[in-house]
Order: sequence, then structure tokens, then C-alpha cells
Amino acid sequence: MVQVIGSVFWLLVIPFCIGLIPANFISKNRKTPGVVLLAGYLFMWAVFEVIAVPAVLWILYDNFLFVLRWFTAAAIFLAALGVWLQFRMGKPRFRLSDILRKKLSMEAKIEWLLFFGFVGFQLYMAVTRTSFDGDDAFYVVHSLMAQQSGAMYRNNPYTGWSTTLDIRHALAVFPIWVAFVAVKADLHATIVSHAIMPLVLIPLTYLIFYEIAKELFTKEIFPSRKENIPVFMIIMGMFQLFGNVSIYTNETFFLTRTWQGKSVVGNFVIPMTFLLILWIYHEKTEKRNREAGLWFLLVCLNITAGFSSSLAVFLLTILLAIMAVCLMVVERDIKIPVKLGLTCIPNAIYVLIYLGLLD
Repeated sequence: MVQVIGSVFWLLVIPFCIGLIPANFISKNRKTPGVVLLAGYLFMWAVFEVIAVPAVLWILYDNFLFVLRWFTAAAIFLAALGVWLQFRMGKPRFRLSDILRKKLSMEAKIEWLLFFGFVGFQLYMAVTRTSFDGDDAFYVVHSLMAQQSGAMYRNNPYTGWSTTLDIRHALAVFPIWVAFVAVKADLHATIVSHAIMPLVLIPLTYLIFYEIAKELFTKEIFPSRKENIPVFMIIMGMFQLFGNVSIYTNETFFLTRTWQGKSVVGNFVIPMTFLLILWIYHEKTEKRNREAGLWFLLVCLNITAGFSSSLAVFLLTILLAIMAVCLMVVERDIKIPVKLGLTCIPNAIYVLIYLGLLD
């Protein structure tokens, strides 16, 4: 029971409460529980990266214990601030009656049941038929060593012996966050990686797809919007179920390597990039500047890319550059590359630190 409470608290309650901070600075029509949770994970992971990277670089012994203390304090403070801010700016608008009041046709109900059946099957298989590969001997062991020894990236995961700083992976601290959850939930890091992470990360990915569908299937263009969204979700579910045509596909990582940072990049960071850009640039020009929360989340997303994988910093920067050029042409606004470029400042700092470590 303690493990269940600890897992729910740190993987659901804390991210949701933290997400209330940026959610209070975006449009009210987007401020749904799902969006708040996504915002909370982006903000939480960005804060973890900011705390953990200096500890990895500048603290030689017990650096994980440093992260454990300071991130715990920061997360609880931000969660309390989010709750206070929510009540300060108005009563919560999340009501179960709002969800139940929505009328769906019989076809839409069947489609949603089919989709949730796909998701339930994927969660069941991911937890009960968990797969193991060579990367487990590296990433999961890094989480386990941090949990048991209190040190991050200072030991060789294959031998357990002390070694020099692992520059390639030292700045991508997703395995350390897994170790943090393992300590707080009083669970073995391997159990958290293989059994808990799929239950969290798979629904989060589908939540992003759902928000993308809501943005694409607008009422003005698609009158039968309520029927189109579940069809879109079913198609995405089918892609994930039958996408294991290679060990390198995004779908393979989604279901068989869910707990690895590379999977988070492909199934959370990149889809979230498209979602945030859709949110920002689907609005009228005069309203975009008011969406301070969305721009803040875009900055957090860039930090989260480094939190997940070092390579993701380069990939996300290139993706945002391509988006900036396309949007500049479509919107006829030369300021767009400048705005999106400013959100990539954390990526530039990340690259400078990385290159400095190589020297």
C-alpha cells in the first residue's frame, strides 16, 4: 500500500499540482486536467534537469542524495504554489459533470471503447510481458546504482567499478529521475522501470495525441468532430500495435523500451513539440502574446529534451528551426524564427556544457 501511495503521489499528484502553475497562464478552454498533467510533467522534468546536472558535474560523492533532497523540496514547493495559484486566480473549473454532460453518438461510444481496449491491451502486455534488451544493463543499472549507492554516473554499470564521468550520458538524467521515483515509492528501480513507467508514459503519449486531434479536428472544419477524434485515436493505437517492423521504430521503443530516455524523446518530446506549436500558432495573432504559459512550456520542453537524451537537443533544435522557417513563410512574420530561437537558449547552454566536457 505504501508503494502504491508513493507512486500515485509522485507520478500523478505532484505533476498535476505543478502543472497548475503554467496552466493558469494559458487559455481557459485548454485548461483541462489532461493538459495540466502534461504541463506538470514538462515543468517537473525541466526542474529536475536543472537540479541534477550541476550535481552530476560538480559533486563527486553522494550527488544523488543531493538531488534527492533538493528536488523533493523544489517539487513540493512548486506543487503547493500551483494549488495556491489555482485558488488565488479562481475556483477550479474541473468538474466531473462537465465530462458526463457531453453527449456522444452510439458510433462514437463504440469507437472510444475500441480505443480504450487497444490501450488496455498495450498496458497489460507492457507490464506482464515486459521485454529486456542490452540497454537494460546500462540505463536500468544506472538507476539502480543511484538508488543503492547514492552516486550518479560515477560507476561503470557493467562492472560496478568506479570510473570517470560518463560524458555521453551525464547530462541526460532520465534514469536518475527513475531512481528518484524508486526511492520515493520504496520500490526497486527495475520494477519502476519495467512495471511503473509504462503505466505512466503510455497514457501520457496518448493524451498528447488526443490534444493534437482536438486541435486538428476543429468544429469549423469538421462538423462531426466528436466522431473524428476517436477514429484518429484508434488509428494511432493501431500504429503503435503493429509498428514493430524493426527494432529501431518509434513504436518499438514505445512498447518495449518505454522506460528509456530515447523512447521519451520519440513518444513525448517530439509529439509535444507539434502540439505546442499548434496551440501557439492556431491562435489569432493578438492572442498569442497572452499565451505566456505556452511559451514557458516550450522552454521547458527544450530542457526536457536534454533531460531525456543528449541527441534530442540537436534534433529538437533542428525541428524547431524547420518549423520556424515554414511558419515565417505562412504567417509572413520574420519575428517567428527569433521567438522560437529564444526558446532554444537552454539547448545552446546544453551544447556548450557538453562540448566543454569533451575538452
